[in-house]
Amino acid sequence: MIRRSLSLLCLLAAAVPFPATGADLAAGLLPEAVEVPAGPFITGSDRAEREAAYLLDEAAYGHSVTRKQRWYEGEGARREVELPAFSIMRAPVTNRLYAAFVAASGHRPPDVSAEEWQGYGLIHPYERTRRHAWRDGRPPPGREAHPVVLVSHGDAEAFAAWFSAETGRRWRLPTALEWEKAARGTEGRRFPWGDAWDPRKLNSHDGPGEKQGAFDTLPVGSFPGGASPYGLLDAAGQVFEWTATPAGSGGRSGRFLVKGGSWDDRGCGVCRPAAGHGRPGGLKHILIGFRLVMEPG
Repeated sequence: MIRRSLSLLCLLAAAVPFPATGADLAAGLLPEAVEVPAGPFITGSDRAEREAAYLLDEAAYGHSVTRKQRWYEGEGARREVELPAFSIMRAPVTNRLYAAFVAASGHRPPDVSAEEWQGYGLIHPYERTRRHAWRDGRPPPGREAHPVVLVSHGDAEAFAAWFSAETGRRWRLPTALEWEKAARGTEGRRFPWGDAWDPRKLNSHDGPGEKQGAFDTLPVGSFPGGASPYGLLDAAGQVFEWTATPAGSGGRSGRFLVKGGSWDDRGCGVCRPAAGHGRPGGLKHILIGFRLVMEPG
């Protein structure tokens, strides 16, 4: 399905000589992709799903902020939509694979200045970004298998262009509908694994344990039990993911939809595939990464 590129494999071996880990789908190889066949699927949500999402949030946080701010009211009615076939990376792009891109292209490594971060007005303190920031063009030690973060929408598009040239196939960011179908299957599941909330199946800020509640990124694929019907991993929790779909009126706002929820979410109404919200394309966030779609043929 994916033609291996000798030059890319050499870059991964020479520029990023990290030990391979079982969780890293890009450990010296091109990332694995899953096929999503053409056909209809159920997108959006109904009143019952949105109400269940608010109740999850309220139980986790002890307040009704998401309900009062109507977080899930823009998801669109539950309906059937038809899409052509596509393939999508099984897991988000890792630091290891992104490092090959940085080494080959000279593209800026993932990082953000204190001034930029403060300008975003986010609740996370700037100090928390330092564990994700790269040094000397290399990922933080021990995080090679983690999803890359601190990348803007433009950074993700630049990676897609480079990866397309290296592999001889066209890769791009998924549309919000493509991402949603890959994450929930055809029957409109509330979560990738089914309709019942289960904090053991994703990297969110829920519960105790070695993997649960880490309040940080984890190696991709750490929760295989949370796979979607197509085998998509980390489609709930872990990191939000950039899509190609603009957010805002007429798509001229410079904002794009992100999907999936993240490691700092609890509940987790926002982790449902039907959920999504807009973020400025220039944002470099510790909660946002990406994966790519490969077009047929």
